Amino acid sequence: MTSPPAPTVPADRYGAPAPWRRRVLLAACVAVVGAFLGWLVWTVLVHSAPPVDSELLSFEIVDEHAATARLQVQLADDDVEATCLLRAFAEDHTVVGELSFTPEPGADDRVEETIRTERRATSVESVGCTAEGQSRPR
Repeated sequence: MTSPPAPTVPADRYGAPAPWRRRVLLAACVAVVGAFLGWLVWTVLVHSAPPVDSELLSFEIVDEHAATARLQVQLADDDVEATCLLRAFAEDHTVVGELSFTPEPGADDRVEETIRTERRATSVESVGCTAEGQSRPR
């Protein structure tokens, strides 16, 4: 009786992997992770300090054709030219008034603006403020 053939090692059958492959793969992974971390740090730094930031503090419906909004607008510099947008909504959620304004640099950071409306508003929304290089209103 003959014994079965001894099992062969896969390296004997297919050849051993090249020793440099593991180092190249590790270096590529480190490069990709480093690029991602660099992008993440850049994103956090750019978006954490926008040129302009605003917050709606309160609003008041004055009459059938006006609403007043109080905002806090913070400009990073006096050189920043920002544009802010306010919207007034009616009870049926349609936009009944909009106001775009430019806050004065160097003035108090609290701003009060009156929005003219086509009919009675029930709420006011601050869409936000944008400046050059800032695409998303804040």
